[in-house]
Amino acid sequence: MMTKSTIADLRSDTITRPTPAMLEAMMSAEVGDDVLGDDPSVNELQEKVAELFGMEAALFCPSGTMANQIALRISTNPQDEVICDKHSHIYLYEGGGMAYNSMLSPKLLTGDRGRLTAEQIKENINADDIHFPRTRLVGLENTMNKGGGSIYDIGEIRKIRAVCDAHGLLLHMDGARFFNALAETGEDPADYGGLFDTLSVCFSKGLGAPVGSVLLASKSMIKQATRVRKALGGAMRQAGYLAAACTYAVDQHRARLTEDHQRAREIGKGLEGQPYIGQVIPVTTNIVIAELDGISPEEYLKKLNEKGVLGVSFGKKAVRFVTHLDFTDDHLEQTLSTFKSL
Repeated sequence: MMTKSTIADLRSDTITRPTPAMLEAMMSAEVGDDVLGDDPSVNELQEKVAELFGMEAALFCPSGTMANQIALRISTNPQDEVICDKHSHIYLYEGGGMAYNSMLSPKLLTGDRGRLTAEQIKENINADDIHFPRTRLVGLENTMNKGGGSIYDIGEIRKIRAVCDAHGLLLHMDGARFFNALAETGEDPADYGGLFDTLSVCFSKGLGAPVGSVLLASKSMIKQATRVRKALGGAMRQAGYLAAACTYAVDQHRARLTEDHQRAREIGKGLEGQPYIGQVIPVTTNIVIAELDGISPEEYLKKLNEKGVLGVSFGKKAVRFVTHLDFTDDHLEQTLSTFKSL
């Protein structure tokens, strides 16, 4: 009988459990009432991450989706337009939130593995014409989930920032896996703070915290964001227990992300040339996307599941595997052996 420890669970990096040390940090956290602004553990996390990225302020949110949706809300007005990749999380995976919460229209572009260029964005800014929505915001995602964990080049982001400045646009980064990008490039988070008006980062993916993201912005925007979070039901009371886990994750788990990336590359190599695999998208960080040949994702995943390897369907012909804190070298050997056995 298979147990959790013998199952190689690659469905997502969101399935991790807190480590014993993280649980200890949570249990010993000093807490207050965050709605009243006096939870010291929440305040510590917000100040730490704001300083890390060189931004003025941060707001703790229960999810990356909420952080992104708040960013859209405080940056735009109804009938405005958001430029983003057609596979971006803010458009594809947030339940139509940009329309529901902010009455925004998306302009969907096709980037290189989800990465837009400054020239693409410049070419797609609407003219000042009442027939068109007003282009107001550009949304980037780093790493890009649907792009197989692809990473933006900071030089291109600087060019995008220049386009935004020249046309009066705001720039948002969905940084759900931004720490994976930084671990791979070795860049300083502070190099990015000055490039974005709003930036969300998540702790419940590669960093292994159970819950939590923060939204980073100017003090004035975060003040507005706090009001929107309240309206969305995201104001929490003794949230310091969760914030303590996030602080621990930032302090202790960032350096080890490259281990996940190396295991992901090994999985990518293990898939190449195997029956049913058409091609593997280049593996950059901790996400592996394989396009299938001659079998449906459901059928392929069923074969893997029977041998204790879990992944997810990622389109009509693709599957996704994501490495994480709880995926060990033993799981890696099990996974590679299973690929060879099919």
